[in-house]
Amino acid sequence: MKLRSLVSAVCVGLFVSACASHPPVRQEAHRRVQEGATLVDVRSPEEFAEGHLPGAVNIPVDDLSARLGELGGPDTSIVVYCRSGARSGRAERLLKEQGFRNVLSLGAMSNWE
Repeated sequence: MKLRSLVSAVCVGLFVSACASHPPVRQEAHRRVQEGATLVDVRSPEEFAEGHLPGAVNIPVDDLSARLGELGGPDTSIVVYCRSGARSGRAERLLKEQGFRNVLSLGAMSNWE
């Protein structure tokens, strides 16, 4: 029983430490956008038309490779999002593979609030 309590305490401590050293994605996304990051909605144009985050540009993930020039150079700060997080994860990987160094996936649009 004492070992289980010790293990639990260590796990909680590691979790709290990890959370303290890495701000939540939402806060980091807000900070980056406030500092001028380009906010990119990687959903379809139809989804974008139904509603999007203020200031976002729409570049669907399937069009991203062909539209990289619209994002600026490799040092451009970019925050990507979608409906559930799957497409924004793909977009983040693609952008990093193309040499963009300052990319953050917010995941789902609902993570903004």
